Order: sequence, then structure tokens, then C-alpha cells
Amino acid sequence: MKPLTFLSNASRAKDIFAVLVKHGFANLVTQLDPQEGLWKRIIPQPSQRRTTWERIRLALEELGPTFVKAGQLMSMRPDALPHALIFELRKLQNSVTPLPFSEMSSVLIDDLEVTPAAAFLSFNETAIASASLAQVYFATLHDGREVAVKIQRPNLLKTVQADLDLLTWFAQQLHNRVDGLKPYDLPSVVAEVKENLLRELDFRHEARNQQYFNALNPHPDRVYAPFVVDELSGEHVLVMERISGVAVGTARLAPAEAKRIAANGAASLIHQVLIAGFFHADPHAGNVLVTPDGRLCFLDWGMAGNLTRRLRLALADLFIAAVQQDAERIVQIAADLGSPGGRADLRGMERDVTLALREDFNSAIGHVQLGRAMLKLLFIFGQNGINITRDYSLMAKAVLSIEEVARTLDPDFDLRAEARPILTQLQKDRTGPLAIMRESRTVLRSLLTGARELPAEIFRIIRRIEHDDLTIKFQHQGLEDLDDALKTSANRIALGFISGCLFIGSSLIVAAKGGANTSLSIAGYVIAMMLAAYVAYGIYKEGKY
Repeated sequence: MKPLTFLSNASRAKDIFAVLVKHGFANLVTQLDPQEGLWKRIIPQPSQRRTTWERIRLALEELGPTFVKAGQLMSMRPDALPHALIFELRKLQNSVTPLPFSEMSSVLIDDLEVTPAAAFLSFNETAIASASLAQVYFATLHDGREVAVKIQRPNLLKTVQADLDLLTWFAQQLHNRVDGLKPYDLPSVVAEVKENLLRELDFRHEARNQQYFNALNPHPDRVYAPFVVDELSGEHVLVMERISGVAVGTARLAPAEAKRIAANGAASLIHQVLIAGFFHADPHAGNVLVTPDGRLCFLDWGMAGNLTRRLRLALADLFIAAVQQDAERIVQIAADLGSPGGRADLRGMERDVTLALREDFNSAIGHVQLGRAMLKLLFIFGQNGINITRDYSLMAKAVLSIEEVARTLDPDFDLRAEARPILTQLQKDRTGPLAIMRESRTVLRSLLTGARELPAEIFRIIRRIEHDDLTIKFQHQGLEDLDDALKTSANRIALGFISGCLFIGSSLIVAAKGGANTSLSIAGYVIAMMLAAYVAYGIYKEGKY
């Protein structure tokens, strides 16, 4: 961040320094080297004994909505940040004091271009939820449908951009001045967080994600996303179906019903990840409701992940290797996906992967948590220079969240049981007779296409030969200076030859005169020596001797 930008946000920067010092990061502030005397005027408040990761979370919560949201987005980077920090960041509370509707109504009117009374039959001006970016209200449309209206907080973009500028500056300073943080590459992490947060400020992305999920969802009778009212939704307002349901953690269900719903939610996420390649990136307990008809509703589609077919197949292989405790295979898959740099220690990675699987994915001791294992694996990959795609990080966090939600309903839940049928089907689709026939058809189609186009290409070449219009260009790599080198060598050989002739000629003159020292022979010797010295100096100067 430029000095002028820092000065323009000096008041906010002072607040940030105060919070950092309060939570025990005074030594960190000194390394940032802020303006002289800025933080020294702040009196640190006593703090309880907490871990570093806990103090980071508390500091982010106190710094306000932008930093809370940034922390939540950082929790989706297990490949770049320590998994202990990731688990603390996941605890960040995204609940803030609601603003009165009189301040929110201007945003609603600007987006709708009509008054609430014209757009809705009724509108409850009491917010039923208040988060860092938006507040949610209940309303009724003129056709009788009950809806939830998500309204972005007013003037949010300017505040968020100012805080993100400061966060970018802090990250760069920490990266430059604190050697222990360099491996985490905080500037790139914050840059990604900034991009994602600014994207979330446009509610049209969230609306499209919900609609796309419902279009791909094969089991709307089990899980679904709220229906979006397109004509009333925009960049800062999202109007969607009102969901009558309860949070997973507070649902009172019979054991059999709880097991069924947990299985449905997990099966849906596995299908989203491995089959559709499009998935909810943060299905934590607050974003999943149990409806009266026994379905699960996924809320808050502000962030979703996307996986290509290649990434989905590699992920399936990764799951299978994890179940088989095959650390070597896991490292091989990661290396193929992430193109490791020269510093990757694959043998050391195998040891770390083995330990991670033993701790969090060990059926022998009944401790099977695929989400936690995936988070640790991604961190191991990142620390060894293997940068897996960002959507893999989102996937790992989504798997962890859905496991926690499922275990809230069914303490004995095992994600492997739900993943096994899909993984088996994927293997059949890749190696079965139908897959072989499909690949054969693809190859045959390519050959036939090439064979059909080959005669025309040959005819085109023949016509060019007939018209003397065929030119073949040769380019020698590394021989561009050959001509100059040959000329230089020829000149030196010629000068050496002349020098030798002069020396021999002068010697013959001396011998013919009976040893007399004539001026002609002396001149010949001098010229020969000068030419020889010139050639020797040229060779010495170029260093090629």
C-alpha cells in the first residue's frame, strides 16, 4: 500500500494496531515499523493466556466485519496456512449488530427501482439475521409466496476496500519483515481473499450458484437450494424462497430419521464434488436447514467450487489412496496435479502424509475424519511447493463441514460408506467396457477426421509445388554467430601465417648474408612479433584458448 493510502486510512490503521497490541501482538507491530509513536501511545490491555491462533481469531472478530469475512475466506486455504489456524478461523462468528431498516431501505429501493410497498404485499422491517455483509428480512410477494430478502449493508464497498488495502499492506509488511512467515506467502493469500470478497459483494453470483445447483441436483426430494426470484434480485439485493426449517444442531429427530438425513446430505456433497464438479464451498451447520418434510436445504451460496473432469478423477484416486493408506500414491497424484518445484522432497512428503493419515484417517483405531485428513494433506503439499488448485482447498473444507454436520445428526457417521458407491461407479465408468468403447470411438473419430482431411492437404502441397510457391525454412538454434566466428578464425589464421612467413623470411635473409644483421631482417622480425602479439592478445581477450 502506498504511503498516501496509509495516511488516508490512518485512523483505521490506529484501531488495527490497538487491537493487535491488545491481543498480545505488540512484538509483531514493532516489526511492521508503523509511523513513529503511533502504537507506542496505545496502552495494551491485559489478556488471558491463549494460543497464538486463538488470539488471531479474537483480533479478527474485534476488527470488524471485513476482517471476519477475510478470516473466513482464509480458512479455505489449508494448503497455505497451518491447519491449527484453519480450525480457529472456522470459529469466526459472522453475526453483527443489525442496522435499522431506515438505513437499509435505500439499498433496497436503489436495486428494485420501486418502493418496498410496490414490490411486496408485506415486508417485515425487523431483520431476522444480520451478518458482516448483509441483513435478511422476511416478506410476502403479491402472488402470496413467502420470501426472504437479503440486503447488502449500505456503502459497504468503500469500507471493505479501505480495510482490504490495509490488510494487503499488513500482509506485505509481515512477509518482508518476519522470516518465519515467508513460507506462507501471505500477500498471495490476501490477494485471493480480496478477489473473493469483492466477488461476494455482487449477489448476482450467489443467485446463479443457487440456480445452477438446483438445475444439476438429481435428488430435489432430498436436498435443494432456495428458489431465486430473478425479477426482484440484483447486485445488492437477493430475493429467494423463504425456508421453513431448523438448524441441524437444534433439529429434534428420531435416530433413524437423523441417519437418513445425514446420509442424504453427505451423498449430495459427494455427488456435487465427484460427479457434477460444482459444489457448495461452506456447508457448515449454520448454512444447512432441516425442513419439515425431511429434506436438507443448503443456504448461502456466495462461494462455490468448480472442478474439471481431470481434477474430479484425480480426487477420486486421492480418496481411494487415502482409504488404502497409500502415501506413495497420494504424493504421486499431488505431484502430477501441482507440478512441484525443485524444492519438493517427495520422500519426506510420504513420511508426513503417512503420519497425517495415521492421525486422522485410521480405521484401525476408529478415528476416520476425511475432512481433517484432507486439510493436513493440502498443507503438506503446499509446504513442499506443490500448489494444488484453489478449488481443492474449497473441497477439503466442504468435506470437513459436511462431516461435522452429518455427525451432529448421526454420531456414528462414516463418510466412506457414502462415498464408496460413487467411487465404485466412477471406476467402472473409467475402466469398464462402456468406457473402453467410448474411448475407442473417440480415437476412431479422430483418425477418420484426419484421414478425410489428408487428401486435401496433400493436394494443396502439390499445387504449391507446381506454382513454385513452396518454401522450406530452416532455422539453426545456437548457430547465429557462426559466420562471425568463422571470419574471425580465418583472419587469425591468415595473420599467423603471415607472421610465420615474415619470421622465416627474415631468418633466411640473415643466413644468406652470413649472419649479418641487416635492417630488412630486423624489420621483418619486428613486424612478425607485432602480428603474433596481436593475434595472441585477441585470443586472450576472448578467453578462448
